[in-house]
Amino acid sequence: MAEARVLLLLSGRPRPAGFAQSVCGLLGAGAGAGPWPTHCGLRRGQLLLSAGPFPGATARLPLQRPAFCPFAALDRQPPPPGAELPASRGVDLGVAVVLQSSDQTVLLTRRTRTLRVSPNLWVPPGGHVDPGEALLDAGLRELWEESGLQLPRGQFSWVPLGLWESAYPPRLSWGPPRYHHVVLYLLVVSQESQQQLQARIQPNPSEVSAFLWLGPEVAAAVAASEGGTEGPRPLSQDLPPSVVAMELEEGEVRPLALPMSTLLQTTPATAEGKERVSTGTKFALRLWLQHLGR
Repeated sequence: MAEARVLLLLSGRPRPAGFAQSVCGLLGAGAGAGPWPTHCGLRRGQLLLSAGPFPGATARLPLQRPAFCPFAALDRQPPPPGAELPASRGVDLGVAVVLQSSDQTVLLTRRTRTLRVSPNLWVPPGGHVDPGEALLDAGLRELWEESGLQLPRGQFSWVPLGLWESAYPPRLSWGPPRYHHVVLYLLVVSQESQQQLQARIQPNPSEVSAFLWLGPEVAAAVAASEGGTEGPRPLSQDLPPSVVAMELEEGEVRPLALPMSTLLQTTPATAEGKERVSTGTKFALRLWLQHLGR
């Protein structure tokens, strides 16, 4: 049996997180919106989580899930007819890098339409943590694999930002969940400017179809846009009608005027594959802005 990736400290004993149960719920999340402060043991290839302090805990991070989390819904109601959730699988561990340039912008990438999971979503570079892999190493590896960026040691700093309970499909109305992750967001602050970093980006066309940089003002609008209603919110007069992204097309990277309304899209009730910023990314942007404020 594969080694458990996400462990929960319950009643004083670590146990693997089961696929069909909400991690937030098991750690005592109530009916509120969260996030919930969670004590973490950041290990190689593993994450140990607890609602209270424990020996060996290395961080206390906010843990969040979307308001429409299917696992929270399944805690309150039986699965839909015909839905079979895996009984022997655990919760997978992912890592995502919020890369900040020296001039305080952050990198997002758009996942290609052909990916089986979360296609056409704007997210930070990230992916699975390999067995025994250090969490920072996993994030830097994913950054390199998706964007071609390698950050020289000694030219960046980093800090864990927070944890996101992720499901795909993201809503029960899309169908029963097939994937269940806890994603650790890492803030990696480069000493290089956006221009210097962008000059070295070489997107992986099998995973990335476009990329962009967000400054604090636009990031704040995007982070506030997942309010439980469908469709884009009205644009503030202070926001530009579009932002400049770089799109990979026929092997070349070309500028793209991306409508601001696309970045403000919320998660639809039905599986439509709309281009939007993922809900977890909006949570990570809120944490990034709080870190900037400190």
